[in-house]
Amino acid sequence: MQVTNEAFTAIVEETKAVVISAIRQHLFENYKHAVEDVVQEVYLRAFRSLVKGSFEKRSKLSTWLYTIAKNEAIRMNYRLKREEQKKDFIFFFSKKTFVSENDESPELDSGEIVEKIGLLPVRFRSIIMMHYEGTKEEEIAEKLELPRGTVKSRIHKGKIIMRGLLKKAGLEANNEKP
Repeated sequence: MQVTNEAFTAIVEETKAVVISAIRQHLFENYKHAVEDVVQEVYLRAFRSLVKGSFEKRSKLSTWLYTIAKNEAIRMNYRLKREEQKKDFIFFFSKKTFVSENDESPELDSGEIVEKIGLLPVRFRSIIMMHYEGTKEEEIAEKLELPRGTVKSRIHKGKIIMRGLLKKAGLEANNEKP
């Protein structure tokens, strides 16, 4: 199907109300700020599909776009929720372990911290991740089928390794005990 800019502009004008309605129905209330981003993604996907000829005309164009909008809103919910969780985790992780009480530590870049967490040996990484997600030592021990003492020592050792990795990267300025 040959889609011209004028034809696509007409499609957008005809269907924008339906698309926005679908997005508002399926986007979580606390993510309403992302409506325009989702609208753009919907029309980008629709345009690509129309150019490829993927729209098979088994339904009305507005119904097809409604479905795309619903799916994009759901994707955006997932994406934004994941970003919130990552920020919460990084904030909690950095504040609890690496920022000194006199606040002389440099700003911690979440990308650097995530990268350094990925460098931890698996036996420490999984325990550190669970610990900083708020899982109690007893629960970690039960889930991983490890003695509680092993979990406790791996949390301690994982923090030490993490501090060393951050220090090498110039991200830690204090000598706080683990």
